[in-house]
Amino acid sequence: MTTVPPPFDPELAAALELIKDVISPSLTPEDIEDARRGPGIELLADLDLAVDGFFEVEDREVPGPEGAPAISLLICRPAAPAPSGPRPVIYHVHGGGMILGNNRVGVDGPLAWAKELDAVVVSVEYRLAPEHPHPAPVEDVYAGLLWTAENAKELGADPERIVIAGASAGGGLTAALALLLRDRQGPRPIGQLLMCPMLDDRNDTPSSHQMAGLGIWDRTSNETGWTALLGELRGGPDVSPYAAPARAEDLSGLPPAFLDVGSAETFRDEVVGYASRVWQAGGIAELHVWPGGFHGFDGFAPQATLSRAARAAHLDWLRRLLAE
Repeated sequence: MTTVPPPFDPELAAALELIKDVISPSLTPEDIEDARRGPGIELLADLDLAVDGFFEVEDREVPGPEGAPAISLLICRPAAPAPSGPRPVIYHVHGGGMILGNNRVGVDGPLAWAKELDAVVVSVEYRLAPEHPHPAPVEDVYAGLLWTAENAKELGADPERIVIAGASAGGGLTAALALLLRDRQGPRPIGQLLMCPMLDDRNDTPSSHQMAGLGIWDRTSNETGWTALLGELRGGPDVSPYAAPARAEDLSGLPPAFLDVGSAETFRDEVVGYASRVWQAGGIAELHVWPGGFHGFDGFAPQATLSRAARAAHLDWLRRLLAE
C-alpha cells in the first residue's frame, strides 16, 4: 500500500503553514487537557451568535438521558416574525474529536445557513470522552434532539422539518443519531449533513496511513479520540454502530445525506465508503471530495477558493432539501 499523500491545495497549504505551530496533527492522550485550554476555545466567547441582531439567543437546560445530568442547548431563533408558518430547524452537533469543544464550536456555519434560509439553530452540548465514554455523548445528542422535536412549536419551529448536521466528531455523532432515530423509531429528520465526519474507529484506511503526521488530525489523533470514547474496545469486534457508524451493517432507511471530505485528510476513505454503502442500501447521498482539502479546511481557511465552494455546496444542498 502506497503511503505517498495527495498534495494539499496551494491556498490551503499556505494556511496550514500559518497554523502549524498552534495545531499539531498528532494529538496524544497527554495533550487533551492542553488542547481543551487552547486559544480557539477562548475566541468562541467573542462569537456574535446574534449575527448583528438577526437571532435571539438563549442557552436552555433540558433533560438529559435517563439517569444522566441535564444538557445545555444553544438556541438561536430569527428575531423577526416568521413570514410563512413554522421555521425549519438545523440541529447542530459540534466537532472536537469526541474529546474537545462545546456547543459554540462550528456553529457559525449553521448560523450562516439559518440566516439565508430563515431557520432556527439548536446546537447541543454533550459530555466529552474520556471522562464520559460511549454511549454518553450520543445519548446526550439523542436527548437534545427529542427535546427539540417535542418543543419545536415553542421555538416557532416545525418538528417535521429538522435537519441534523455536524462536522468531524459532530458529523460522526450526527450519523449515529440518524441510526438511533431509525432504530428507536424516534422523530425522523428530513436530512443529515455530515461534514468530514469521524465514522470509523478502526483507523486503518489507506488515507489514514497516507496522512500520518500531516494536516490537522492524523491517525495518532484519531487513535487518541477513539480510544478516549471506546477504551479497550477500539478497533475490536464489539464496537457499536452508535459509537462508530461505519460499523453499521444496515444503512437502509436513513434520511437523505450530504457528505463531504478533503482528498488530503485522514477521514477520506471512510467517508467515501460510507456514502457508497448508503447508495448500495438504496438510500440517497450526495458526496463531495474536495481536492487538496485538509480536515476542516473551510473552518480554518474560510476565504480560500475551495472553502467558499464547500460552504456554497452545504447551503445549496440545504436549500434544495427544504424546497422539497
